[in-house]
Amino acid sequence: MEKMSRVSTALGGGGGGAVSGRTMFCHLDAPANAISVCRDASQVVVAGRNIFKIYALEDERFVEKLNLRVGRKPSLNFSCADVMWHQMEENLLATAATNGAVVTWNLGKPSRNKQDQLFTEHKRTVNKVCFHPSEVYMLLSGSQDGFMKCFDLRKKESASTFSGQSESVRDVQFSMKEYFTFAASFENGNVQLWDIRRPDRYERMFTAHNGPVFCCDWHPDDRGWLATGGRDKMVKVWDMSTTRAKEIHCVQTIASVARVKWRPERKWHLATCSMMVDHNIYVWDVRRPFIPFATFEEHKDVTTGIAWRHQHDPYFLLSGSKDSTLYQHMFKDASRPVDKANPEGLCFGLFGDLAFAAKESLISSEANRKPYPGGDRRYPIFFFKKPDLTEQFAHVSSALSVFETGLESGRMDWFSQTARLYLLSGKPFAELCDHNAKVAKELNRPQVSTTWTMVRIMFSDPANPNLSLSAKLGALPLMNSFSMKDMGACPDMGACPDMGACPADRGKEGRSDAAHLEPGTSHISNNDDNEETEGSDGQAEYMFGEAELDDDDLYSVEHDNPAEDQEYTLPQEAFPLRHEILDNPSAPEPLQQDKAESPHVSGGEAEATCLTPIESCSLISATLPLYSAHLPAGFFCPVVRDMLHYYAEQGDVQMAVSVLIVLGERIRKEIDDLTQEHWYTSYIDLLQRFELWNVSNEVIKLSTCGAISCLNQTSTTLHVNCSNCKRPMSNRGWVCDRCHQCASVCAVCHHVVKGLFVWCQGCSHGGHLEHMMHWLKSSPHCPAGCGHLCEYT
Repeated sequence: MEKMSRVSTALGGGGGGAVSGRTMFCHLDAPANAISVCRDASQVVVAGRNIFKIYALEDERFVEKLNLRVGRKPSLNFSCADVMWHQMEENLLATAATNGAVVTWNLGKPSRNKQDQLFTEHKRTVNKVCFHPSEVYMLLSGSQDGFMKCFDLRKKESASTFSGQSESVRDVQFSMKEYFTFAASFENGNVQLWDIRRPDRYERMFTAHNGPVFCCDWHPDDRGWLATGGRDKMVKVWDMSTTRAKEIHCVQTIASVARVKWRPERKWHLATCSMMVDHNIYVWDVRRPFIPFATFEEHKDVTTGIAWRHQHDPYFLLSGSKDSTLYQHMFKDASRPVDKANPEGLCFGLFGDLAFAAKESLISSEANRKPYPGGDRRYPIFFFKKPDLTEQFAHVSSALSVFETGLESGRMDWFSQTARLYLLSGKPFAELCDHNAKVAKELNRPQVSTTWTMVRIMFSDPANPNLSLSAKLGALPLMNSFSMKDMGACPDMGACPDMGACPADRGKEGRSDAAHLEPGTSHISNNDDNEETEGSDGQAEYMFGEAELDDDDLYSVEHDNPAEDQEYTLPQEAFPLRHEILDNPSAPEPLQQDKAESPHVSGGEAEATCLTPIESCSLISATLPLYSAHLPAGFFCPVVRDMLHYYAEQGDVQMAVSVLIVLGERIRKEIDDLTQEHWYTSYIDLLQRFELWNVSNEVIKLSTCGAISCLNQTSTTLHVNCSNCKRPMSNRGWVCDRCHQCASVCAVCHHVVKGLFVWCQGCSHGGHLEHMMHWLKSSPHCPAGCGHLCEYT
């Protein structure tokens, strides 16, 4: 022992555990995977796939003391995923190798190779090694193979093996207070507590995170506090001293949590670093989980290892990173995000309420405030905290002001109703548009209804006689854009069977508001304004109005006496004959002429139309008859694209996504993939917030965006244990290949479950969904009689 101590002193070069030094760093030969500090804080070991070195901590710099990678061709035993320095034996190190080996190193060896013992019992990468805090020869490991092993360093093999009957083990930690207890975290989101004296079964298990739990750490002072971090970007603090694990604090970070370490001498502080994306190290006060207490921003790549320099020193933090640097951070040099945070906040409620928090209230006098209708919600709410000398946060009196809108005007019922009633697939395009237009109209959304109608007209198949813009307008004379407010109503609807002059307009020759169509030209003459609007071939201008107009109202006309309708013929010198003109062609119903005489068309007999009066609305302006042969493919795409952007900018992402799905390939190329993905993501998030799970899944399924459609195509793996032998089910059926018993037997009725099956992850027992729900309403114990306290949520 004296010899090993002298070697350690020679390596350390002094330094001790005194609180001295500054923020400093050194460059490493390769990226680091883990770091660990010796007990007296004089040395730090850095381990990675291609580095395994010991550095001395001096006041102004790091000094390399020893390179443990020796030999011409270092084996994979030097490729380290984790490293730990024993806190009692200063010359003892342990590493977790990526080839499944657990290696111990004795720095007191006189030879260059310091390797002491090699354990090769794990079959896959070892993720974590941990020495017992008070037992010199006890070493624990957790591996990707799902097993944990406890090694007695006086023997050449493991003393006991622990099977979590689950996915890979990501972290193992001995309790600081309980001699026989250790915690293990798993990739399936569970945390298990084990007694090293009983390797056959864990003492307790609970689901800690939604996704893999990458790390855990016992509080050094408070008995029973366990901090866990996972891929769900959460850091949770659990009180393990109760019968069931109780979550007492939760911190939301911005990336997956890779490491978590409690800060010495500070009860409420812990440090975290991220698995990817975020390079910073954060120190959180769990009492204020929304903003970090301090931040270290020196690293340029992902931080892989963090360690406080001394178990009683809260002022220095060591870290290693993939950017091949080793840092010593001085706490007083850390940035404080709270100093840069905006002291004001703004939030919208589901009912249209607006909440604003600030240092000073922005609400005027009490007399101008309107109380809430129910009387159960009041505002403003003032927060005045009593001075607390132990509190580290600034004391600022603040006020929360809530501005209320009318409950009826702010309701979102239309959103959920529209989402449920819309049809996005399964029927012809025209029927989908008609149905959605009808839904919008019934929900008192006339502009949306009109938009669906126009989309149907624009993109309907010309071969369909029911729904085609060219079929509706192909046989019509030129028409001018006008508003029905400027036109009078026809006094005698039934007197226009011939499509001739309206009786109310006959005999009024010389009226200046008659429309004249000159032969051989492509413009419209409007004598009211004495202006001519030049037309271009195949051009149409659409103006969407606010009026509730069905398509049949806009583009069809009913004749009281169809027998007297006469056939239209187009003058040969004005327009080329494109196709045979059918009897009783459709004419636009809303167009009417206000006491004007019949339009005179050169080369043909006088014809005029008497049209149904409708209140003020904006209609179509066409400069030429629209034949499908004249319109190129995608002619209306720019208009629809702008319309979708308009709805998205107005916040109605539901309309944008719905039209995008119904149109499909017709409009997909007009909108970039990033914009589509943003719309889909926003709409799916809204649907899930309203718990419209089926609609959300349908939108994902029908998505034209590849990044969205793959959301429900990712594989889901359920790891099920046999309810009889408690072993994992390895085959695909419901019969265990070990005990050959059916694993899907209901614990209540003892019959095989052929429908929905629910089971407890703690004891593996389960049964029919309804039976288990009914049982757990009256008893928390497992119906199988195993004594486990099951929970159904």
